Amino acid sequence: MNQNKKLYRSQSNVMLGGVCAGLGDYVDLDPTIVRLIFVVMFLTASFGFWLYLIMWIIVPPEPVDSVQARRAVIDAQPLDDEEVNHD
Repeated sequence: MNQNKKLYRSQSNVMLGGVCAGLGDYVDLDPTIVRLIFVVMFLTASFGFWLYLIMWIIVPPEPVDSVQARRAVIDAQPLDDEEVNHD
């Protein structure tokens, strides 16, 4: 695991508060799996609810510059032939 990695709430992959997506990014796990783990914890003892709520309050949101960088990569589209300069 990268030593410089920090835990943030995701701002680009949000279902409720971005906690599961941020945690998934931090531990290199699909956010869907993290969400399923939280649902199972919630259904078994409501521990998942309290843990999610506490993390939503404590974990800071992802910095804006990294969100913009992700969106730029996602939104990037290949250039059309008309846009390419053929000089």
